Amino acid sequence: MADAVRSRNTGGTDEAARPHRILIVGGGAGGLELATRLGDKLGRRGKAEITLIEKARAHLWKPLLHEIAAGSMDLGHHELDYLAQAHWHHFRYRTGEMIGLDRGQREVLVGPVIEENGTEVTPARGYPYDTLVLAVGSLTNDFGTPGVAEHAISLLPGNAGAGREIPRAPRQCMPAGPERAIAAGSTSSRDHWRRRHWSRARRRTA
Repeated sequence: MADAVRSRNTGGTDEAARPHRILIVGGGAGGLELATRLGDKLGRRGKAEITLIEKARAHLWKPLLHEIAAGSMDLGHHELDYLAQAHWHHFRYRTGEMIGLDRGQREVLVGPVIEENGTEVTPARGYPYDTLVLAVGSLTNDFGTPGVAEHAISLLPGNAGAGREIPRAPRQCMPAGPERAIAAGSTSSRDHWRRRHWSRARRRTA
């Protein structure tokens, strides 16, 4: 598999002439922030090539997830588009999921991108690096509670159907009447994210 992925690369770049390649895997709060800062500091001036690999197309700040569950937030309005962020902050965004690492060749192997209908959008490929940052985040811990893994809807932004299914779930479970679903959470992290990223992005397009 590694050989098949590697064969798709197009090399030939003079190593002495090219800038330092920094490859970041994972576009969560840590990976996206790092790519943004390095792009502004190094990518803008051509001192380094910053590449972010992330399988999702957009990022949502996790402290906002309780608002999705309550159905009180427009997911499309609050998501941060990776491609747009990369354009504004001088780094490259490549979609896909890391499936392997070749340390000898200093290359990250990324699987194919396949649409829901089975169409392959992007083939498997490899990305070389000089500096590698793994910021793949974490998974939800169900603590072994019976039935959770099989029946719960994940709140993680990578779950493509969560934005549509989660707001429906509380309403489907409630009887007809004046009952409400209430979700609590801190707004300080939410406001911090909006100030640093989304608000700034919107001003750039205004």
